[in-house]
Amino acid sequence: MAARIRKGDTVLVTTGADAGKRGEVLQVLPKENRARVQGVNIAKKHTKPRGMGQPGGIVEVEATIHLSNLALIDPKTDKPTKVGYRVLDDGRKVRVAKATGAVIES
Repeated sequence: MAARIRKGDTVLVTTGADAGKRGEVLQVLPKENRARVQGVNIAKKHTKPRGMGQPGGIVEVEATIHLSNLALIDPKTDKPTKVGYRVLDDGRKVRVAKATGAVIES
């Protein structure tokens, strides 16, 4: 199945503790239906020292969030929208915003 949300997209978190937050997608894990979003679902990770360059300690990292809890931001209206697909005249299949019909560049 084609990815409705891709790396680099701006998304809105719809549910959970971070509901209402916006961020850029850093990584998509399609087999797990999850994504990492910048500044969302922050978890504390304990790290061991790795040589002289990296000291150990507690580091805050973005944990993954389920794709069903994310809504893509429409580039035209700056509001959340569903994603559809359209085949252009030149044969390319592109993502389109359902609300406005705008092509989503990726």
